[in-house]
Formats: sequence, structure tokens, C-alpha cells
Amino acid sequence: MGSYLLIPIAFVALVILFKFFFIVKQQTAVAVERFGKFHSIRSSGLQMKIPIVDRIAGRLSLKIQQLDVIVETKTLDDVFVKLKVSVQYVVITDKVYEAFYKLEYPHDQITSYVFDVVRAEVPKMKLDDVFVKKDDIAIAVKTELQDAMLDYGYDIIKTLVTDIDPDAQVKAAMNRINASEREKIAAQFEGDAQRILIVEKAKAEAESKRLQGQGIADQRREIARGLEESVEVLNKVGINSQEASALIVVTQHYDTLQAIGEETDTNLILLPNSPQAGSDMLNNMVASFTASNQIGEAMKRKQNEKGSADS
Repeated sequence: MGSYLLIPIAFVALVILFKFFFIVKQQTAVAVERFGKFHSIRSSGLQMKIPIVDRIAGRLSLKIQQLDVIVETKTLDDVFVKLKVSVQYVVITDKVYEAFYKLEYPHDQITSYVFDVVRAEVPKMKLDDVFVKKDDIAIAVKTELQDAMLDYGYDIIKTLVTDIDPDAQVKAAMNRINASEREKIAAQFEGDAQRILIVEKAKAEAESKRLQGQGIADQRREIARGLEESVEVLNKVGINSQEASALIVVTQHYDTLQAIGEETDTNLILLPNSPQAGSDMLNNMVASFTASNQIGEAMKRKQNEKGSADS
């Protein structure tokens, strides 16, 4: 019978023993109260308290925490925009008492300061400046929070403006403006490219015509040299210059007829093209050249006679 009574007594003793001890996790602080009054702050490890007399009032994490606050405000150019401000903070180890007892809802306190600073800074800026100077906004928030939360046992590690979200219509308008600017730049580049192509094409055509003219000039020079040599050869066999020139022209005439005859698809007809016409052409050219020489000699004689009379 006595052994059966020992079991409940041992169980009660064991429970009371466990009530004397508690465990605090790493990076955690525990506030202990005695008869409802603050007694001590316990750090990580195995800790002891007096049952019924002492109680654990609460636990605070000593890790870095982050609070995301979304603030809607208006810019200087009357554009409504939403800013997401991320606040990274930590409980100061030496000020756990202030952090636990002075502030009941630290998140609400931090949120209020973020709203106050953002709505004081952003209305001074235009929308484009908000994007450019978001770091200035973050610094202003941190400075304000650091001074305010330090007395409550919180240290502000970092504040970041992680998102800027204007109204949907404003974003669409900004995208259209950006697209228009890019199209304008693209059109300018295309115009410059076309202008360069036109200039280069004109240069190429000018160079082609210059070379073509040079080729024609060289061709005519060689033709003239060949005609001169042909006339000299005919002169050596007793044919004067007028007859030689007429003979060369008639020869070229028949060479042309021969070349045309070799082309099966040609629609060109050269008149006259009879053998008798060739003889008439030769006689007419000889007579024409002779008459031209006689007229030239008569004009020279008149000029010489006039010059003699004047002297």
C-alpha cells in the first residue's frame, strides 16, 4: 500500500521540479515577473524560476525583423502613387525592458512614422524624381525612425523603398511617352541611313558617269587615231583625203548593216541599203567634202584680201 502512495508523490514532485526550470532559445529574451512586478530579463539557456511566485511575462526575438509598409500618397505633379517601404529593425540587447514594456504594438508605431515621413517627402517631388530619389526617401524614413524608436529599445538597421507603383493610367501614359521617344530616335536613325544611302548612290552614279565619259572619250580618241591612220594608208596609194574619208564612212555604213543582219530579233531598218545607194553615197560625200574645201578656201582668200586693203 505504501508503494502505491509513493508513485503519485513522486509524480507531483517531478512536476514541481519541472516548474522550477524553463528553457530560453537562442536569440531570444524572456521577461520574468515576480508577483506581477518586473523581476529580470533571462537570456538563452536553462533558466530557473520559483513556481507560483515567478511567471514568464513574454518573449522577445533578438533577430533582425522586417516590416513592409505600403503608403499611398500624391506627388508634386498630382499623381497618386503607392510606395512599399521595407523597415529592418532589431531589439537592442541592453534595452529589452524598454522594448517589452514601453511599446505594446511596435509594428503600429513604426508604420505610423513611415506614413508620416513618406507623406511629408513625396509631395515635394515630381513622379520622375520619386523614382530617381527613392534612396533619399529611405534615408529620411530611417533618420526619423532611428531617433524615435531608440528610446523604445529598437534599432533601425535599414529602410528600403522596394516598390513604386503609380496609377495604371499613368503607367500606360509613361509607356506611350517612352515608346514615342524611341520611335522618334528610330526614325532619326532611319532618316540618317537613307540620307547616307542617297549620298553614296549619287557619288557612285557621278563616279560611274565620269568613268563612262572617260571611256567614251578614250574610245573616240582611238577611233580618230584609227581613222587618221586609215587616211594616211589610203593617201599612200593615191587616194586623196576627201575620197578616203568618204570611203571610210561608206565602209562603216556597210559594217553596220552587217552587224544588224547578224541580229535575228532586231527591228532597226537603216536606209538607204541598196548597192547603188552606196555608190551614190560615196559620190555625194566626195562632192560634199570638195565643196566644203572650196568654200573654206574662198573665205580665206576674202579675209586675206580684206586684211591687205586695210593695211
